[in-house]
Amino acid sequence: MTEPQRGYGYACLAGIAALATAAPDIVVFLDGDYSDYPADLPQLLSPILEGKAALVIGARSAEDARDALLPQARFGNWLACFLIQHFFGVRYTDLGPFRAIRYPELLALNMQDKTFGWTVEMQLKAAKQGIPACEVPVRYRKRIGTSKITGTFTGTFKAGYKILTTLFYHRFLT
Repeated sequence: MTEPQRGYGYACLAGIAALATAAPDIVVFLDGDYSDYPADLPQLLSPILEGKAALVIGARSAEDARDALLPQARFGNWLACFLIQHFFGVRYTDLGPFRAIRYPELLALNMQDKTFGWTVEMQLKAAKQGIPACEVPVRYRKRIGTSKITGTFTGTFKAGYKILTTLFYHRFLT
């Protein structure tokens, strides 16, 4: 399956739509740029399978992130997590793309973002709905190629703006 529209959220929404007839128990999201380690899937799924959480975020280690993420991405990630804790009372250390969620809870989130706000939208809506969530450590490596987002000033600005407006929208307008 492919998604012709550019944007992380478009790709994720297309994947969810493709699952409509399958109705799986759990859905896993990960980047397709070689940065995530699919071998870390068992520890990502463990809290869900043990009934401890319905959403699990793969938290990239500080050491891996320092080596693989550009400084602006590390700062933006920190700022977003700080604001989530301040606005929603939920502590995250990462907005990492490698994540797992039970399918019924995913549907209940009614995900809408089609671009850079996808990951933060999921975490904010889960917090607001009281969906039990946790983080587990995962490995992370430099992506193949150059990021169209953090690899350019324009991409960094657009992503940062979208993430911040998503945070403020869900805090003050919904």
